[in-house]
Amino acid sequence: MKRFRLWACSAVAVAGYLTLASLPGATERMPIDEVRPGMTGVGVTVFDGTNRAEFKVTVLGVLRNSMGPRRDLIVARLEGGPLAETGVIQGMSGSPVYINDRLVGAVSYSLGSFPKEPIAGITPIDEMIEVTSGSSERAVRPQASLELPVTQETLTRIVREAFAATRPFADRPGDVDAVGLPAREAGQMGTMLRPIATPLIVNGFEPAVAELLAGAFSRAGFAATVGGTVAETQDQDQPLQPGDPLGVGLIQGDLSMAGTGTVTMVDGDRVYAFGHPFYNVGPARFPMMRAYVHALLPSLAISSKIAAVSNVIGTIEQDRATAVYGRLGAGPAMIPLRITLESSGRQKMDRFAFEVVEDPLLTPLLAYAGMLNTFFSHARELGATTYIVKGTARIKDHTDIAFEDIFTGSQAPLTAATAVAGPLTSLLSNDFERVAIEDVDLSITSIEEPRTATLERIWIEEPRPRAGRSVPLKIVARTYRGAEIVETVMVDIPPHAIGRLQILVSDGAQLGQRDRQELRLQREARSIEQMIEALNTAKKNNRLYIRLLGTQAGAVVKGETLSSLPPSVLAVLEGDRSGGSFVPLTTATIGEWEIRTDRFVSGSRLLTINVEAG
Repeated sequence: MKRFRLWACSAVAVAGYLTLASLPGATERMPIDEVRPGMTGVGVTVFDGTNRAEFKVTVLGVLRNSMGPRRDLIVARLEGGPLAETGVIQGMSGSPVYINDRLVGAVSYSLGSFPKEPIAGITPIDEMIEVTSGSSERAVRPQASLELPVTQETLTRIVREAFAATRPFADRPGDVDAVGLPAREAGQMGTMLRPIATPLIVNGFEPAVAELLAGAFSRAGFAATVGGTVAETQDQDQPLQPGDPLGVGLIQGDLSMAGTGTVTMVDGDRVYAFGHPFYNVGPARFPMMRAYVHALLPSLAISSKIAAVSNVIGTIEQDRATAVYGRLGAGPAMIPLRITLESSGRQKMDRFAFEVVEDPLLTPLLAYAGMLNTFFSHARELGATTYIVKGTARIKDHTDIAFEDIFTGSQAPLTAATAVAGPLTSLLSNDFERVAIEDVDLSITSIEEPRTATLERIWIEEPRPRAGRSVPLKIVARTYRGAEIVETVMVDIPPHAIGRLQILVSDGAQLGQRDRQELRLQREARSIEQMIEALNTAKKNNRLYIRLLGTQAGAVVKGETLSSLPPSVLAVLEGDRSGGSFVPLTTATIGEWEIRTDRFVSGSRLLTINVEAG
């Protein structure tokens, strides 16, 4: 059962904490080999606002994980301030611990929910410094990517696997060597100790979207909390100190999302924090932000700091297994997303602007969440059921991605957000090169009625079509209100196309499925430009696609579709089949057209014609 009374730290309460001693001017460190059970020291953290306060630390022992290189953990009991009531607090990650004025490490692990007393794991400071001294270039490694369409289950799994911040100190009791603790108890403790959950401030989101994000991130070592931003605090201009709260930004602007922890050590412009990973991505580019603690939320399960973030004070450059590391100064480049939402028939236009971090998983996920939030907030107000989405994603040194489609029905917000997140996912998780998305601009027009049409029939009025001539193709569709729409397309029949041909008229979804299943069309991109071309030519909901099909075979060669190939050419290409660049096609597309509409169209019709010689 949780206690919902907030621990609001007044001046009287602060006076009850241990007196905060002056920290040494130059940080002297204590190696793990000098730490002994029974040693006492002090930890520093913020329980209220930006007021640093001390708490007592008593060393119980040291856990040495023989399964990992140089991975040790100091186990200690914490006392003082509100800790008797709260236990170890989410948001304390990184709180520095000193013994004899020497920095030992950072409070970083806890025994999970419902502990009887505040027992914490302390990451040695030398491990924090060593692991963050690697290359600033992001290593090539498998990256998690957003799976579409997004569901709570798939999103939870992807985020949990990507962040990997909930793994215990030891996988098995036998992996732990102990100093100062009984072997059996130490082994059990090693499997129970997990990184302290990181409070995740989610601000500006609709409840449904906030719940989606909170549900996924809560399984990955985060705890969604109320919070927000603060414009200024009285300590904004003060130097950053060990024990100060610290934010790691993910979204900034009209929407905000940030994780919070505590500073462990400041060495010039270098900042070490958390004592465990945030995202565990290695080299990183996240905004480092000032934070402010509003209050504490005590709980028998696990307590948390209710915090807020303010201005950017630097860049998080390393996110490793034992620490988060950054430099004071300018923040990193973010990806701006600008959304204009206009209501058809109303004199109303809303504009939303926010920035997201650049990351193969987080960029499309946060863009998806931002768009979904826009749709949900708008639908709640006006009940719109159709959205026309247009826009551009600018890619540095490459062709822009163009967005232009229509979405309708109860799932319109989800499918529209997916249509934007999908291309971003493909680009950021590609295997060719690292791409830089400069910005995304979207314009959305909402219509408060279903804007749909269904294809009913097709025919040609020429009784004896001849090769080398054009024949009018009639297409009839019907709107959801019953109105008939008639379109005419002139189909050009090539001079060599004689005999039995087929005319296919289809919506984009069914045509795409046909290409994948019947034609075995596998247009695997072999460069970024090919990928962008495929994204820009993807089938749309507001189009009817017309194809003139012949029986002469073709092939997909190195990602390019070649139709109506002579048998001799096919034989040569067949010889290169072992290279994986040749996919045969049993039918040939000898002509293609499309009709652009202002509706979401659906349906498919196939017409067979016999073409005579011209």
